[in-house]
Amino acid sequence: MATSNLSHQTARPFPTACVSSRPPSAAVNLRRHLPPPPKPRKLTLKTNNRSKWAIQLSLVEQSPPKSTFNMQQLVGFLYDDLTHLFDDQGIDQTAYDERVFFRDPITKHDTLSGYLFNIALLKNLFRPQFQLHWVKPTGPYEITTRWTMVMKFVLLPWKPELIFTGTSVMGINPENGKFCSHVDFWDSIEKNEYFSFEGLLDVIKQLRIYKTPELESPKYQILKRTENYEVRQYNPFIVVETNGDKLSGSTGFNDVAGYIFGKNSTTEKIPMTTPVFTETNDADLSKVSIQIVLPLDKETESLPNPNQETVRLRKVEGGIAAVMKFSGKPTEDTVREKEKTLRANIIKDGLKPQSGCLLARYNDPGRTWTFIMRNEVLIWLDDFSLD
Repeated sequence: MATSNLSHQTARPFPTACVSSRPPSAAVNLRRHLPPPPKPRKLTLKTNNRSKWAIQLSLVEQSPPKSTFNMQQLVGFLYDDLTHLFDDQGIDQTAYDERVFFRDPITKHDTLSGYLFNIALLKNLFRPQFQLHWVKPTGPYEITTRWTMVMKFVLLPWKPELIFTGTSVMGINPENGKFCSHVDFWDSIEKNEYFSFEGLLDVIKQLRIYKTPELESPKYQILKRTENYEVRQYNPFIVVETNGDKLSGSTGFNDVAGYIFGKNSTTEKIPMTTPVFTETNDADLSKVSIQIVLPLDKETESLPNPNQETVRLRKVEGGIAAVMKFSGKPTEDTVREKEKTLRANIIKDGLKPQSGCLLARYNDPGRTWTFIMRNEVLIWLDDFSLD
């Protein structure tokens, strides 16, 4: 299976062991936190090849502290505890040092109270949905997690959706087995050091307005969000489709819309969903079908047959897709340019795109201002590994 190389920005700015529970930095002096040394020595450490920071530590010539924790137990603990990050139960505060250091590209705290304040602020202002993908040891005193967080900024009238994916590197104090640092790295930016203007710009640009109708749509999970596109895992769904003329066209729409409005073998009226898809499976983007997604509680066997021979039902098995979102009127030239850009970025990042693409149009063009329309180009991927 092909392995994604989208994690190129990850760097680890803190020492292997967070003995001091102090904020990691380019140079961290730990001498005052240890017994008086008879003779100090200097040791320069460098993180792995993805890191550009060197960490200078002043250590005493003594045996390392005895470990008071079990790494696999901490991994299991995080799998359970982080599911409560933003719910009423909350995280287990006793698992963290009082001087736990937190940092993401635009936020920094160096106490447990500050850490908890940051969690509460996100919970109240953004109503986050947190998905934990994996947890694994990545060093003697280090555990890394991968996650997706989808938030809605409730203070703005249009409640924009903000999406962040990335990794968190959790440092462990070997003296007590508690977490003493938590450093976040976002997939969507290159410069993850605090304070990152690139990170601030990433937040601001997600505040724009996209109009998404309150209709049922295919279910998916966002696995990764880069600067240019999202990687989503779609659940299976059923479409009613017929032949179209071009990706941005509407030829055939009345036929598939007629099916859900009762022009079927049982005259059943089926609720409208979103988006309307146009799809092509060839490299030239020439053979097009137009599709309406059917409600997710429907099964192919229970659906009425179309009255027209050119209209057909089909189950889409789902899978992994790279998706680029854009607004405005989706003209044919615009759609083809977006497809070309998306495909180039996918290949640059080491992924394997399939031929063809889909255009998803979420809005009724006659009832929606052009600048808030939500359109997406999707390209299915052959393989994807979430590292």
